[in-house]
Amino acid sequence: MLQLIVDWFVYSVFRFNPDSRLAGVFNFFIYDSVKILLLLFVMISVIATLRTFLPQDKVKRWLTAKKGMGNLFASMFGAVTPFCSCSSIPIFLSFLEAGVPLGVTFSFLITSPLINEYLVVLMIGFFGWKITLLYVLSGIIIGVVCGLILGKMKLERHLVKDLISSKSQLPQEIKYKGFKIRVAFGIKEAKSIVAKLWAWILVGVGIGAIIHNYVPQQAIQAVISRAGIFSVPIATILGVPMYGSCAAILPIAVVLFQKGIPLGTALSFMMATAALSFPEAVILRRAMKLQLVAVFFGITTLAIIFTGYLFNLLQRLLS
Repeated sequence: MLQLIVDWFVYSVFRFNPDSRLAGVFNFFIYDSVKILLLLFVMISVIATLRTFLPQDKVKRWLTAKKGMGNLFASMFGAVTPFCSCSSIPIFLSFLEAGVPLGVTFSFLITSPLINEYLVVLMIGFFGWKITLLYVLSGIIIGVVCGLILGKMKLERHLVKDLISSKSQLPQEIKYKGFKIRVAFGIKEAKSIVAKLWAWILVGVGIGAIIHNYVPQQAIQAVISRAGIFSVPIATILGVPMYGSCAAILPIAVVLFQKGIPLGTALSFMMATAALSFPEAVILRRAMKLQLVAVFFGITTLAIIFTGYLFNLLQRLLS
């Protein structure tokens, strides 16, 4: 429905040529900006309202005491949420607001754009169930392992204090009487965070729209095909500045694979594009300091590169 409204707005009201790249930029920018801002407001409102029912200290102790189980649950939850890297940020911020440990929230943020239901269906059609199953397992493992590593590094001090606190912002002694008061609290929290984030979201999505519509697929294929043994890190690095969901990038990965690019290299490009994007970094920069953004991107990039080489090795063994 939203896409139909945006199409009407871009092509009928502003009369852009549907075949022009500029039209694609505006369409992408309007659609993703509205989608992410609405999702941000709704998800923070809902989770902040739910927080008024939950004993925050007990939730935090349970997630922390399970020695990786919190990361596994967060990663599995991410696997069933159909979000891109930027669309996952609202839930990531809501988890932080609720006092969920930083490493656990990163497990969700990493896995959510990597795996979703429609991607699994598409991958089964293109690659078969065995490769799809390995991909899903690797995505969950990446989320868990990277979340555990980031959690061990004690990086909470790099969160932006005026937007997110590493501690729950809902004191346990506050009593909320009535559902309307709880909902009002959730809406107030959402307004506060959206007011601080909206400009960063627009900048990030704007950059993503330009990259998405102006970077030619042929150029990416040419660079990767000449990289030899370094094709996996090159593909991963090329994928990081891009922006899109796994389902949107999958056809490019399939073309790369069909052109003779190794399977792990093609999947590395897809995973990097989905899990790590420059627009995502711009938006996250409002919630965390540059050091934390860099550490998060660095660790996740290394995990994707390792996974790409592993898939390439498995491909050679199976063939």
